[in-house]
Amino acid sequence: IMNKLYVGNLSPLVTVEDLKQLFGEKKLPGAEQVLLKSGYAFVDFPDQNWAIKAIETLSGKVELHGKVLEVDYSVPKKLRSRKIQIRNIPPHLQWEVSQSVSQSVSQPVSQPVSQPVSQSASQPASQAIEKLRGQHFEGYSFRVSYILDMDADGPQPGPSGGFGGPRHKQHDFPLRMLVPTQFVGAIIGKEGLTIKNVTKQTQSKVDIHRKENVGAAEKPITIHATPEGCSSACRMILDIIQKEASETKEEEVVPLKILAHNSLVGRLIGKEGRNLKKIEEETGTKITISSLQDLTICNPERTITVKGSMEACCKAEGAVMRKLRDAYENDIAAVNVRLNVNTVCLSVCLSVCLSVCLSVCLSVCLSVIWLAWPLTHSYSSTNSNTDTPALSHPAPLSHSSPEQEVVYLVIPTQAVGALIGKKGQHIKQLARFAGASIKIAPAENPGVTERMVIITGPPAAQFKAQGRIFGKLKEENFFTSKDEVKLETHIKVPSNAAGRVIGKGGKTVNELQNLTSAEVIVPRDQTPDENDEVFVKISGHFFASQSAQRKIREIIQQVKHQQRGAPSMHHSK
Repeated sequence: IMNKLYVGNLSPLVTVEDLKQLFGEKKLPGAEQVLLKSGYAFVDFPDQNWAIKAIETLSGKVELHGKVLEVDYSVPKKLRSRKIQIRNIPPHLQWEVSQSVSQSVSQPVSQPVSQPVSQSASQPASQAIEKLRGQHFEGYSFRVSYILDMDADGPQPGPSGGFGGPRHKQHDFPLRMLVPTQFVGAIIGKEGLTIKNVTKQTQSKVDIHRKENVGAAEKPITIHATPEGCSSACRMILDIIQKEASETKEEEVVPLKILAHNSLVGRLIGKEGRNLKKIEEETGTKITISSLQDLTICNPERTITVKGSMEACCKAEGAVMRKLRDAYENDIAAVNVRLNVNTVCLSVCLSVCLSVCLSVCLSVCLSVIWLAWPLTHSYSSTNSNTDTPALSHPAPLSHSSPEQEVVYLVIPTQAVGALIGKKGQHIKQLARFAGASIKIAPAENPGVTERMVIITGPPAAQFKAQGRIFGKLKEENFFTSKDEVKLETHIKVPSNAAGRVIGKGGKTVNELQNLTSAEVIVPRDQTPDENDEVFVKISGHFFASQSAQRKIREIIQQVKHQQRGAPSMHHSK
């Protein structure tokens, strides 16, 4: 976290290229990521040492487009206000640093190598940073930086004081991995001693989800710790598996399998797969990622399989998790900057979504995030590197109330009773929960095998309602445990937009299908209805269907926007 910097007082003329060129001129490494906003930017450096050098080199000393840059850690000051770390200290010095810094920061001494120092208020800590940074003592130049203070006292901000009380530790980004079921017993050990030893040595919390997916060949393990702690725990677990496999004479080498939320995977892969190829080359491993087709409403995670030697797999784990953590943190930062959403609430919500939850919990959490994003910027389309040019230009945002959408969801006839519930209670509760109108269309004739559910509501309501219906069909065993719930959805589009959905030679619809993993059909020779609209049919699992619906709605918005813009352009001539 302390390698992320805030660069302020930027001229409106500054571009990302300007900043990167400046870093190069000042002999700073190329920033891993630059998020440029109006008047400021967030910059990721490879590590904290380079971040410190960037602050020392640039802050208040460099002018860009007529403005002097302000550079500081992007971490809020209240989280770094009390603790500092002094490094590069003469090894023969004895531990006296706390007293020395408290009394006089002009000539500090400390423990060998590095020493954390706690100050009771922000002012002394900032003074210590200013006075100690760059100081020389017996030929050693001190390096001073803040330590993220996760235990600072004081109430949590929140609505109506709902998060009052002591500050809790910042929510971590866990490492989730899959292990073969036959090795779970060895990982736990007799009376849990083995796993206790792992948690003690790595200062981590390890959850082994033994009871999930009874009979499955693999079980998920969640490791909560610092990045270093996660890597250490992963290595110890791989050691245990390797040892057990050799004792049981397992012929196949057990690969490392990491679970990651689908919304983060695009940035791990990178444009044209460059990020993934780089990790493979640097670590000497072979990395594959499970298909989008494997996603379900209950499991939005994809499996990253790493094959190679033990050492290579551990090295690859560190590189993969760094990319995923960066993507996750950037998502939170982007939402906070764009919407000023309470950081604690949203990070908890996102973290819940990253874990495997009950379908109800997952639907609620994802719906909250869906509401937080603007209509034409869905979570996957904004952050994925796989968007195609034909589909990646959303229409301008509207500040009016969300447009009411109508979706026709096709379900098996025998599922109608379960969806309605006793005396209509279930469908009423579902409508209230989603904030949508939900009706079941009358059967066209007594022998039909499918019925149409008509859902009317804004995008967030559509997401919640459809998600709960998919989940209900799975719960009521209308699909076997091995079968994925795939339903057909119909949406209406203006007849003049149908051609845009298809694209020249079917290019757009093919890109749409490749991008979302849904089957999209625009039936030919349709007669437009009284509103001059025709049907588009979408088939697939929940996430595929939702992605396809959002993309098609974007195309419709583009067409409408162009039509609205055309008359004004004509009159201006």
